[in-house]
Formats: sequence, C-alpha cells, structure tokens
Amino acid sequence: MQGVQDLPPIDEHRLPAEAAAVIARMRQRIEQQVGEIERRDQEIERRDREIAWRDMRLEKIQLELARLKRWKFGAKTEAMTAQQRALFAQTLIEDEAALQAQLAELQAKLAPTPHAPKATPRQPRRQALPEHLQRVEHHHEPADTTCANEGCGAPMQRVGEDVSEKLDIIPAQFFVHRHIYGKWACRCCSQRGQGRLRQEPAEPDVIDGGIPASGLVAHTLISRFADHLPYYRQEAINARAGVHTPRSTLAAWAGAGGAALQPLYEAHKRFVLSAAVLHADETPIPLLDPGAGKTKKAFIWAYARSQLDPQPGVIYDFCAGRGAQYPIAFLAGLDPPRAGLPWRGTLVCDRYSGYAPVLDASLHPGRTAAACAAHARRKFEELTPRNAGASPVALQALQRWARIYHVESHFAGMSAEDRREGRQRLSKPLWEELRVWLELERGRVSGGAIGEAINYSLNHWSALTLHLDDGAVPIDNNHIGQQIKPWKLGAKNWLFVGSELAGERAAIVMSLVQSAKLNSRPCKSPTTRINTGVSGRSRMVNSPGMLSTGG
Repeated sequence: MQGVQDLPPIDEHRLPAEAAAVIARMRQRIEQQVGEIERRDQEIERRDREIAWRDMRLEKIQLELARLKRWKFGAKTEAMTAQQRALFAQTLIEDEAALQAQLAELQAKLAPTPHAPKATPRQPRRQALPEHLQRVEHHHEPADTTCANEGCGAPMQRVGEDVSEKLDIIPAQFFVHRHIYGKWACRCCSQRGQGRLRQEPAEPDVIDGGIPASGLVAHTLISRFADHLPYYRQEAINARAGVHTPRSTLAAWAGAGGAALQPLYEAHKRFVLSAAVLHADETPIPLLDPGAGKTKKAFIWAYARSQLDPQPGVIYDFCAGRGAQYPIAFLAGLDPPRAGLPWRGTLVCDRYSGYAPVLDASLHPGRTAAACAAHARRKFEELTPRNAGASPVALQALQRWARIYHVESHFAGMSAEDRREGRQRLSKPLWEELRVWLELERGRVSGGAIGEAINYSLNHWSALTLHLDDGAVPIDNNHIGQQIKPWKLGAKNWLFVGSELAGERAAIVMSLVQSAKLNSRPCKSPTTRINTGVSGRSRMVNSPGMLSTGG
C-alpha cells in the first residue's frame, strides 16, 4: 500500500481553477499560521527574558532587604548560626582529626617548650583583688579578752586572725595643688644696694597660668575620647562635687591638651609607619557645617600595625574626604622627620578603589596589597539570612571558609617563619581547593548576588592568598575594624565633630588612647602623694576633702 509520500507530485497548472484556488488559500493560511507561531515564539522568548530579569531583580531586592534586617536587628557578629554550625559539625570533626595529625608532625620540628604540669580541677573561686590597690585596715577585737569559763578568768592569748576584703570606691574628688615659691634675698647685699632676689621658676604646665593641672586636663580628654562623655555631661558630673566647669571651659582645656600632644602624636606616627605590615580602613563621621546649618560627611582613616606584630599600635588621620590623596599623603612621609622616606611594605585593606593609587607599583615601589578574607567570606555570609532560604552555594562556600579559618586558628602564637611553613603545608591546599570549586561554580551560576560573591574572590585571588607566602601578614583586616569601633560609639554620644581642627585633635587623642589600650598593663601606681614644699615632705590623701600639708 502506497503512502502519501509515494504519490507523484501534482501539477497545479493541470488542476481545475477551483482546486488551485483552494490550494492557494491553504498555503496562505499555513504561512499565516507559521508567522503567528514565530511571533508567539518571539513573544514567549521576550517574556522569558523579562521573567528572568524580574526574578534576578527580586532576588537582589530580597537580598538587600534581608541584609538591612540583619544590620538592624541581627547580632553584630559574623559568627555562624546554630543551623550553620550543625551543618559543618561533622565535616569539622573530620578535619580536626586530619589536621591534628599534620599539626603534630609540624610541631615536632619546633623547639620543645617546657609545659607546666596540669593543675587539678578546682572549684571556681572569686578572683583576688589587685595587689596595687590601697588597703585600709579595720581591726575588730573583742572588748573583753578574759576567759569567760566559770572559775577561770585568765587572760586569753591571740592565736590568729581571719581577714576578709571588701572592695570600695571614693568617687572622683577634686583637690588643689598649692605651689608656694619661696623668695630668698641676701640682707648684707640688700643693705649695700646690691641685693638680688632668688626664686624657683614656675613649673611648666599644659595651660600656663590656667586653673587646671595636667591631671585634670588628661581626665577631661579621657572622659571625652575614651569614655565618650560629651562636655555637658562632664559639666554635670563635676557640678556634683561642687566645681563649676562650663562646657566651654572644658572644650578650651581639651583644645590646649590636644595641641600639647601633637609632638607625641608625630612620634607615634613614625612608630606605626616603621612596621612592614599595616592594616588600613576608613569610616565616615559627621562634621558640622555651620554655613549649611547641618552636618556633612568627613572620614577617619585608620592605620594599625599588624595584629601579629608583638608591638601593637594604631593611628588615626582625620580627613575631609575619602579620596586616594589622603592615604597617599599620610604614607608618603612628608613630615620633616621622615622626609624622602615613604612607607614601604604590605598594606592589608579592602578592595576600595581609593587604595589603587596608593598601591600602584609604578608610583610607589616596594608596596604590596593583601586583601581581607573576612570581606570575601562576608559576601557569601550575607546570602544565608536567618529569616529566608539560604543559597546552597553560599552554604558550601561558608563550609570551606570555616575550614580555612579553623586551620588558621592553630597558628596563633607562632613565629612568622613557622606560621608561613604551617600555612604552606596546611592552608594552601584548602585555598587551592576553594579556588577550583569557585571556578566550577562560576560556570554554573547565571549571575546575581552569588555570582558577584564568587567573582569578588576570584578577581582578587592573589591578594587574598598573599599571606600564604608571608607569615607576618594576617589573613584578614578585622583588627583595624575593631580599632574603628570606638569612633562609631563616640559619634553616637557627641553626635558630630564641631570643626576640622576638632577632628584633627580628636584623631590625636584617640590615637594615643587606643594604642595605650592595645598595650594595656595593670596599673601599679602607689597611693597618691602631694608634694608640699622644697623639703619634699608629703602626706597621703586618706579621706575626701582632707589634704594635709607638711609642717
């Protein structure tokens, strides 16, 4: 039986006119249907593109909304949630066993260190009060020390004592330094008209001829820049002690104190810039703009010696903007003591474009850039919001970042060379595995936020892994972020900086205060003594408002 395809072709010219017209109408209808189908296909493709674009935009909006909610309501930490920890628990246990074996092999090559015998577990005890605190003894003895037994009455002997200590405080109290300058003259020479008066010159002070001593000026600066107390609060606190210090007066004292600290600030700057590894970051701070009747945005640039440096230090630079000219000028060593000696070394910073001219090898040879692993990790961490479905790719990325940081935690306290060797043996394979996985996932994802997170890490890979070849370079820039937090806390209290000069003064004081915190040691100063004269005799200040003078 023949099919339709086996029939001979039809010669339309031999067909009747009615049949040819029907065939023509059918062909025209088929062409119209084909055209309609093509138009519908194009419309479907257009709608598919619009849907994909809207889905991507919706994903971005949801991400931004989740990020804003996290910033506003979430915990201010990058610690993993309970669900994330549960997800990574088994993997970390496996990694722990493998890494412990490799670390044991690595540590076997190190010089042995003596280990103190492990103390037996004890019940928690209250921490002893610091030894440097002044002790005021109160003796409590029985009024009658004769034996109360019937028929005895013999005097009792003291066989010991029980001592209990209670912590107390005397609220900050004001006292007055009375400087008495004796005048001396020779009577014999005075009678002959050749008398000369001898007197000790006045002691230099922060504010010559002013009321406040250096201790009060320092207290005002610490209250302002360490405790973040505005001047009006300090005025109220001082008023409780009966001392009137208007806020304008306190501001004048702080201004004079900041100017007196300028040489120390310059010396501290030279100390910080002598490090081969620096952290850098910047943060906005409101600056009063009197002409506009509102505030404008200024910036605090922070530079700190590496968190792995045994001698820590941080310094701040108040600038009117965020342009690259500010770090270029700061690191160029333009002040006279460092003229012609620009800073060279490794700068740990984020990928803000303002750092590109600072690290340009053609303009500033000897400088290298190290990227922050925490910034790269945060790109994925933000895609795992607590109140929305997490991206599976982001969860896998966090798992790999957790392995890297878990290994890095074992290198704390090592020397730079030992840390480099450990990173080469243990961390480098994890970084290589992460790179291969990121490149594989980049080919699978279509873009969006997860694509941006992957591209951020891959585009800055050499800077992210620079620490593998240099044990003195930290893995991230979190250290400088911790040094910037006091500025954000201060801005919540004193709201804004009154002028550019005030911002520079704040940077001076904050640099010294924060560096002192980084190098903090327990205070062991003795009880305050007040010098009372040329003989050097002194008395202790034992009770509020009572100052004795040596007679």
